[in-house]
Amino acid sequence: MTADGTGVVTPPRAAPKPLARRFHGREIVDDYHWLRADNWQEVMRDPAVLAPEIRAYLEAENAYAEAVLAPTAALQQTLFAEMKGRIKQDDSSVPAADGPYAYATRYVEGAQHPMVVRTPRQGGEERILLDANARAQGKAYFRLAGAAHSTDHRLLAWTSDDKGSEFFTVRLIDLESGADLADEIPETSGGVVWANDGRTFFYVWLDENHRPSKVFRHVVGTPRSDDAVVYEEADPGFFIGLSKTQSNAFVLIGAHDHETSEAWLIDADRPTSAPRLVAARQTAVEYDVDHGGDTLYIRTNRDGAEDFKIVTAPAAASGPETWRDLVPHVPGRLMISHVVLKRHLVWLERVEGLPRIVVRRLADGAEHAIAFEEEAYSLGMSGGYEFDTNELRFTYSSMTTPQRVYDYDMETRARVLRKEQEVPSGHDPAAYVTRRIQAPAADGELVPVSLLYRADTPLDGSAPCLLYGYGAYGIAIPAAFSTNALSLVDRGFVYAIAHIRGGKEKGYRWYARGRREYKTNTFDDFAAAARALVDRGYTAKGRIVAQGGSAGGMLMGAVANRSADLFGAIVAEVPFVDVLATMLDDTLPLTPPEWPEWGNPIEDPEAFDRIRSYSPYDNVEAKPYPAILALGGLTDPRVTYWEPAKWVARLRATKTNDSLLILKTNMDAGHGGAAGRFDRLKEVALIQAFALLAVGKAGT
Repeated sequence: MTADGTGVVTPPRAAPKPLARRFHGREIVDDYHWLRADNWQEVMRDPAVLAPEIRAYLEAENAYAEAVLAPTAALQQTLFAEMKGRIKQDDSSVPAADGPYAYATRYVEGAQHPMVVRTPRQGGEERILLDANARAQGKAYFRLAGAAHSTDHRLLAWTSDDKGSEFFTVRLIDLESGADLADEIPETSGGVVWANDGRTFFYVWLDENHRPSKVFRHVVGTPRSDDAVVYEEADPGFFIGLSKTQSNAFVLIGAHDHETSEAWLIDADRPTSAPRLVAARQTAVEYDVDHGGDTLYIRTNRDGAEDFKIVTAPAAASGPETWRDLVPHVPGRLMISHVVLKRHLVWLERVEGLPRIVVRRLADGAEHAIAFEEEAYSLGMSGGYEFDTNELRFTYSSMTTPQRVYDYDMETRARVLRKEQEVPSGHDPAAYVTRRIQAPAADGELVPVSLLYRADTPLDGSAPCLLYGYGAYGIAIPAAFSTNALSLVDRGFVYAIAHIRGGKEKGYRWYARGRREYKTNTFDDFAAAARALVDRGYTAKGRIVAQGGSAGGMLMGAVANRSADLFGAIVAEVPFVDVLATMLDDTLPLTPPEWPEWGNPIEDPEAFDRIRSYSPYDNVEAKPYPAILALGGLTDPRVTYWEPAKWVARLRATKTNDSLLILKTNMDAGHGGAAGRFDRLKEVALIQAFALLAVGKAGT
């Protein structure tokens, strides 16, 4: 970074070092391949080993970002203070009962990280089991991934990451004495599942390429070297994970990619027993399992149930030939998840973008639903510890209504409000409006768009708009309450979420028509949402700030190439923009598991051509671009730091206008950015200051 004689700061430019490669007879030339560290595996564990030339470029870009955003420093502080003021600093979760205790997380005033606490179930003095703030002392980055108590309540296993690379270390605390035990297991995926003996737990180990490849069994007090491998995944394209049935009868091993799954059961009372297969994997067939009595309850898309159904099978013999429909498939009713309690089966479903919870009494099949009347809202089930209960905990919010936590009696249908999200600086829902509109796509589909704006916002096209999108992996973006969004909305923005294809907002078909050969529908839907907002007077061309992260960052890169005239600015957080090169590199952590989502360009020439046609990095052109803010994380194992770095380098060398182009790499964090709750707010404040700057409202 340099300043010319007028004091104008000039951006750094990465030196082009062309690398030509051929695939399927096609040549690709990459001028900035050198920004990919050859020792990226080591960098994730120790960022200090990053090559000096690469570090110098990233730090020069960071210095440039700081310089050009310096005029917004006071605005960033104001935004940060506002967002911090909306957080109840001594917030706590609603305690969840488990046997003689109730467990919760709690924050104290000014603290970045939570504490894990418990109280006697019938009331009494709270005890702090783990203070993550004390564990984070002296660390530039710290993330508490989780904490799980043993079934006898004597031990606590907790996992953390201090690099941002998502290599989590498991540690143990003796809850009777409060002492740390010697057991320490590095390089895990972050989850621990206890067997019922209170001395044995299971974890997933990550290999040298950051892939979850093996499940190990550990006995407390024994060396890590003695841990037994209980499951090993041979296919590098499959993720593996661990959970436990609500009944506590089985430890579940789940193996899956983005369209196929398989489950194995371990008797939780006999942790040394071999895993037992539920049903062998079959391409494009998904299923997940819960248990009650002698029965497995399985949510699956088998036999053409595109939007899923629930079947039953004997727990002792669970092959597909034994599966019997219990809750049939209804096209357009997406069954999202389910849980089995002793007397009830409960599932979360979504129809036309809106969720509801359905409760079924197992004894007689009687059903009833829990739903709400707002135009757009978020609804979810909160998992508890207990099986023999009539109580269900669920959460509700909308874009105007702060989150509420309810305990619901499934027999009496009595609903008890256990917690309502507090906004200490004040929040009047009546001052805001939430709406859902339908944006017509070019092929006739209607794209839902959720809106939030102040009741006094003029709807004459003069308002700026922040339009958020994701559109991948079937992930639906809920129309939930966001205290952070209020800072923009209170400054006159319309805040919008485009529920585009690639998510499952409108069922599995909505997802299927936004991946692989239909991927460009995602980008076109987002542009259609932007045009609908303009046509209906919510905003105007050039007044829209687009925002997305990770796979949503690919969306940002694609619309920058395809529909630049609609947007005044683009915010791309940890953006997956070098799609072709990443899908051609099968050593990267997520590449093989991603092929079902995007296609495999290594083996399939059609997939190569298709991905190349929309990959944002490969389609940068000599033309004007909107202002762009790209954010990356040095130790990110999901979207590697070099993707946004290469993208920005090519944009700098190619675009024909002088619009602001900023790359900011967090040198101490990974995919999720800063881990502390206040540090994260500083990143949000920077993004919002950039958005305000881009639409000429930085003085507000």
